Amino acid sequence: MTRDARDHAPARLAVQKVALAAAAVFALIGILGFVPGVTTHYGEMTFAGHHSGAELFGVFQVSVLHNLVHLLFGLVGLVMARRLAGARVFLAGGGALYLVLWLYGFAIDRDTPVNFVPVNDADNWLHLFLGFGMLATGLLLNDDAGTGGRLDTPFDRP
Repeated sequence: MTRDARDHAPARLAVQKVALAAAAVFALIGILGFVPGVTTHYGEMTFAGHHSGAELFGVFQVSVLHNLVHLLFGLVGLVMARRLAGARVFLAGGGALYLVLWLYGFAIDRDTPVNFVPVNDADNWLHLFLGFGMLATGLLLNDDAGTGGRLDTPFDRP
């Protein structure tokens, strides 16, 4: 890359940096879920379902499907965070998705096949905080870019 190309490369905005960081963490968590030692009771991991005895960091119940979802979500986020609108959609949409997942984990009987992800109490609390955090960040973090005119400027007057 020439010096001129670097000088004209757009700087990443704060919302993009946060989205990139969040996506990278999701991808890393997805990978770590497959690492024995980081995931306790690794031999008890199932593909899906509430019978999986594996726990990431000895706390968060995981399965192969759960790890793959984290990895895929992280990879999608890395692609989306390259653009401002994508970063906002990843954070706000992902936050809304995690709030739905929190409600799901709160509402289901965890000892039934409906708990196919699987989730436990630690997962539910994490989903709640992730949901609110990502949603708020995606909606509220603003670099005055891509937001249109000032809110106090009527659209029909210059």
